[in-house]
Parts: sequence; structure tokens; C-alpha cells
Amino acid sequence: MDAPVTPVAIDNDHQNPSKHLPSQKNTSKGGWNAAIFVIFVEMAERFAFYGLAGNLITYLTNNLGQPVAAAAKNVNTWVGVSAIFPLLGAFVADSYLGRFKTILASSSIYFLGMVLLSLSVSVIPTHSRKPVFFTALYILAIGEGGHKPCVQTFAADQFDENNPEEKAAKSSFFNWWYLGIVTGASVAIVVVIYLQDNVSWAAGFGVLAGSLAVALALFLIGMKRYRKQRPTGSPFTRVAQVFVAAARKWRLTESHGSRGICCEDDRVPGQTMGPKLVRTNQFRFLDKAMMIDNDNAMRKSRNPWKLCSLNQVEEVKLLLRLIPIWVSCLMFCAVITQLHTFFTKQGSTMSRSLGPNFQVPPAALQSLVGLTILIAVPVYDCVFVPIARKLTKNPTGITMLQRIGIGLFVSILNMVVAGIVETARVNTARKHGLIDTPKAVIPMSIWWLLPQYVLTGIGDVFTIIGLQELFYDQMPEEMRSIGAAAYISIVGIGSFVNTGIISVVQMISSKHGKEWLRDNLNRSNLNYFYWVLAGLSAINLCVYMWISSAFEYKKVEEYNEISEGKELEMEGYSDVRV
Repeated sequence: MDAPVTPVAIDNDHQNPSKHLPSQKNTSKGGWNAAIFVIFVEMAERFAFYGLAGNLITYLTNNLGQPVAAAAKNVNTWVGVSAIFPLLGAFVADSYLGRFKTILASSSIYFLGMVLLSLSVSVIPTHSRKPVFFTALYILAIGEGGHKPCVQTFAADQFDENNPEEKAAKSSFFNWWYLGIVTGASVAIVVVIYLQDNVSWAAGFGVLAGSLAVALALFLIGMKRYRKQRPTGSPFTRVAQVFVAAARKWRLTESHGSRGICCEDDRVPGQTMGPKLVRTNQFRFLDKAMMIDNDNAMRKSRNPWKLCSLNQVEEVKLLLRLIPIWVSCLMFCAVITQLHTFFTKQGSTMSRSLGPNFQVPPAALQSLVGLTILIAVPVYDCVFVPIARKLTKNPTGITMLQRIGIGLFVSILNMVVAGIVETARVNTARKHGLIDTPKAVIPMSIWWLLPQYVLTGIGDVFTIIGLQELFYDQMPEEMRSIGAAAYISIVGIGSFVNTGIISVVQMISSKHGKEWLRDNLNRSNLNYFYWVLAGLSAINLCVYMWISSAFEYKKVEEYNEISEGKELEMEGYSDVRV
């Protein structure tokens, strides 16, 4: 009978003595004096993004003459690409350029793209405007790809977690950060969209380009105040090493042929460290990567492509656990993309008078989402969480997955309500003989759309913020930039999912003689489309509940003082500890 397996820790300290040096940050840099500049940069970027995205479908249909369904697909595709590029941007930042250089380069690209967009609606000849406009759109998507995954992490880097004062300030920073995002988006939706609808598109896009120029200047002014971290290398390499090492030892088991597991410990006696991951029972094939075979035991140093540490293996498991959650939230993002497309087109057909001389721009109602979030976040923290805490005995009131699930349920209600309101809008048009007059103003107030905008905001408070927290908390520390990009990419892939649903709906409905989504919204069946989304979202919620029931949260082992350990010699391999 085989001897019991002894967990061991391979010590490679002789290979990298610099890792024992304490982490030092320049105390004359960083803190609020640096972070405030980055907050303004993000505020300007959100101002520019929502100033463009909020009314893009109007420009495509009214100025470029695109059909409503085609314009909605183009908006979804652009939003999707803009949200997927951050995966590439995060990889470049973590592996090569670092966050500061990536933000600087991407902000410059962003600015140039917005300048080109402004020119495409003004001085560019009419016959060339469409290709130039779309070229500028995707240049902006490239800029978004480098900016989005780095800017929040770079701002948070300005606060030293080992400094109690700065650690407390960092908690406050996230509140101000989110406030900056919502403020930038809300102001853009009100001010810029008014300029686009009532002055000119060139004026509206010109203001967006100007805001990006100011943001870039502010970022450069604060350059000497920033704490800049060097790129740590590709996080994907660590993931690949685990799969390769496990595949090489696919026949090995802990009870037959294994000399123990690699619990490599980089901690130093007397040093205060962060959490150490605890071994879990999911994805057990990957455990082979940390099993020590005879070849590993005979080596003086560890080959990371043949032997990985327990912590490294558990990091990959964390990543794999998040993938099903990521997939199950795509439908939620397919629903919220209606905000920039069909919600806006609905509003353009309704009575928008506010007083005798003012017409509410239909896209301006998107600011209600930001307003709802500003109200709902403190209500969630100050009212919902304390009540839930008493019922669940959970310090956070509810778990992150429960929070996300509530938002998924709200998205179902959102589509049901949107379908009911759309039915009432079409019935009003029919009652007044306006069914075949698509440009006529239907005598139904645009404020009937208020519930679906409010429900969108409430859904964001639960699901979007819940996803932010989940992908930050459950990702390996070395991969948090990738985690931020992965969370952002949900919005992008969700936009593509919505585009696919539109294509399928158009294909099926056209075979039965009546397309659901027509240029004349009064002759469309947009209410049916909303209810299809509600049905798909309900199915998705059931799948999510099944997935989340099997989800295991990160398990950590807290420690402070680390003892020296005992030396163990094993067949010529003396660099191990037990």
C-alpha cells in the first residue's frame, strides 16, 4: 500500500531574491492628488461615449437613411466591438505597455477618432460621409479598448493598501468614481443630444471632441503625480502553464506515483501577506498540474510548464468558475441595449412637449437611467442591505450572485412593461388614424416610457454593479485587469446577441408576410419583440439559477506570521518544505 501523500512546498527563493524585498511606493505621489485627474478623464470619456451612443440610431436613420432594423444592428455591433476590444487592451497593458502608457495611447486615438467623426458630418463631401463616419466609429472603438480596462485600475493604483489612511480613501474613491461616470453620461445625454437635435450634429460631436482634448490635457498635467506600475507579464501564460502541466501528467494520481503536491510559498517569515487560496474539489483534472512526480522531485528548480503551485491551479479554477456566470448574463445585456435603439425610436413618435416652446429630445430620457442609479444606490446601501442583513445574517445582505439574479428578474419585468406600453402606443396611433403616418406625433406622452427607463436603472444597480463586484472579488489578483475587461465584454457580446435575435425575428416574421420590425414603427410588432426578449430572459434566469447553485466562491486562508518550516530531503531534492 502506498504511503500517505505529503503536501510539500517547493522553495524557489534562490531564483528570485528580489521578491522578498518589501513593496515600496513613493509616498510623495499618488493619493487623491493623482486620482482626481483620472476621475476627470473617465468622466470626459463617458461624456463622449454616451453623447455618441445615446443618439446614434437617430443619426443613422434620419441622416444616413438606414432602415430601423439595420440601424439597430449597426448600433449593437459598434457597442459590441467597443466592449470586446478591452480584452485586447487589458492584455497589452498587463503584458507590454503598462496602464499609464496604454491610457495615454488610447486616449489619443479616442480624440483623433472623435475629430474625424466631427469632420465626417460637416466638411467631408456628402458622398464620402458614410464610409468616413463608420471608419471614425471603429477608431473610437479601438480607443475605448485601451482606455476602459485600465483607467479604473490605474486610478485605484494611486492608493496604497498597506497605508491605513490611503486604504480608507480608496473605499471612498470607488463612490466618487461611479458618481463621475454617471454624471458624465447624464450630462452628455441632456446637453449633447439637445445640441445634436436642435443645433447641428457637427456642434454636438465637436463638443465631444473638445471634452476629450481637455481630458487628455488634464491627464498629462497630472503625469508627475502618478504611481506607475510596470507590466507584470501575460496572465494568460500562467493559465496555459496549468493546462500544459496537467496534460503532461494526465496518468498521474495522488495515490499512485505522486510524491506530494506543490504548495509553493512565497511568503517570508514575519511578513504580512494577503490571502492564500484553499484547495477546492472542482475541475480536479487540473490538480495534476501541482502533483510532484519523480521528474519534478529530481530537479533543483521548478519548471513552471511541468509543475505549478496550488495557488496557481486554484487561480485557473477561479477563472473557469466565472465563465458560466459570464455566459448566463449575456441575455441581460441584450435587453439593456434596447435603451440605445428601440426605446429611443419609440420616444421619437410620441408627444414630447414640455411647456409651450420646448421639445424633449427622445434620447434625453436615457438620463433617467443615471438618475435612477443615483437614487437607487444609496437606497440599496442604506435601506435594502440592512433589512436583508437581518433576514439572512449575511454582512452584505445578499450574496453577489443573488444580487445579479435579482437584476435578471427585473430585466424580465422591464421587457413585459415595455411590450405593454408599446401596445398602448400603437392602439393610440390606430385610434387617431395615424397608423400609416410614421412621422406624425402620436397624442401619447413620452413619459409613458418612464417605467422601462427606471427598470433599466434598477436592473443595473443589481446586475451590473453585482458583476463588477463579482469579477473583481473572484478573479485572481494578477488578473483583475482581465477581469474588468471580461465584465465589460459581457455588454459587447450581449449587443451581438441582440443583433442575432433581431436577425432571427426578422427572418421568421418575414416568412409569415409581416416583418415585426419595420421602418414604420406603427405598423411594426415591437411589442411582440419585447415579449420574445422577456421569454428568453425568463429561460435564461432559470439557467442562471441552476449555474449559480453550483458556484463555489473563492476560499482563502488568512495568515499573518509565517514560520520558517522544516527542511525535508527527498531523493536528491532538498529544496522543499513541509
